Amino acid sequence: MTFSIPSNPLPRYLLQIADDQLVMGHRNSEWTGLGPILEEDIAFSSIAQDQVGHSLAFYEILHQTHGLDNPDQTAFNRPENGMLSSWLVEQTIGDYAFSLVRHWCYDQAVALRYESLAQIQDPNLQALAMKLRGEVKYHTFHAQTWMKSLLQGSEESRLRMLSALKEVWPLALGMFEAWPGETDLMQEPGSQGDPWYPGEKNLQNLWQTRAMESLASWGVEVEVLGLQRLEPVLGGRQGYHSEHLAPLLEEMTSVFRLDPQAEW
Repeated sequence: MTFSIPSNPLPRYLLQIADDQLVMGHRNSEWTGLGPILEEDIAFSSIAQDQVGHSLAFYEILHQTHGLDNPDQTAFNRPENGMLSSWLVEQTIGDYAFSLVRHWCYDQAVALRYESLAQIQDPNLQALAMKLRGEVKYHTFHAQTWMKSLLQGSEESRLRMLSALKEVWPLALGMFEAWPGETDLMQEPGSQGDPWYPGEKNLQNLWQTRAMESLASWGVEVEVLGLQRLEPVLGGRQGYHSEHLAPLLEEMTSVFRLDPQAEW
C-alpha cells in the first residue's frame, strides 16, 4: 500500500486539514456513551459527526479538483506515514479534562484556518470554508463555555484543567508545524488581493494570543503556568506519528479493509 503526498502546496494543505478532522472526529466519537453527563455525551458525538463530515468535504475536493483518489480510498487506504495529521488529534481521549482542553485548542485553530481559507480566490473552496466556519462557531462556543466553567469552578476542577493545559499545550503547538511548500502558498493572492494564507507561524501567534487572552480572563496566571516555555511536539505534518495513530487506523479502517473496492 503506497501513497504519494501531494507536492503542490494547496492540496497538501487541504489534506492536512482533512486528516486532522478525520482523526479528531474519530477520537471525539469515543466519548459516545462515556460522557460525564448526558449533555456532554451528545455534544462530543455531534462535534465528532461534524468533523468527519468536514474531512469528507475536503477529501471530495481533493478528488474532484486535485486528482487524489476517491474519499473512501484517501481516508481509509493509506499507510500511517501517508497521514498528515498532527500528534494532538492522535492521542487517546484520556480523561474529560484532557479531551476538553484538546477540543478547545483544536477548534480555535480550525476556526482560524477556515477564516483564512474563506479569503481564497477559488469559489468552491471559499464557499466551503464559509459554510464550515459557521459550524465551527458552535464547537468553539461549547469549548469556551466549559473551559470557563471548570477553570472558575471548584478547586479540584481548576487544578485538573490546569494540569490538562500543560499536557495538551505542546501537542497543540504541533498543529502549526512548518511543512514543505508553505512559503509558496503564502504568496498566493486571495479574493481581496492580499495573500489569503498567513503561514503556520502567523496562525500560531494569532491562536496563542487569543488563547492567552481567554485564559487570563478566566483567572489563569499564564506566566506562572509556564505555557510559553513549552516546546511543540512535531512530526505529524511530515508523516511521523505517535504510537497512538497506528492502532486508531487499524480500528478505523477495519470494516473498509474487508473489501476495499466495495461500494457502500
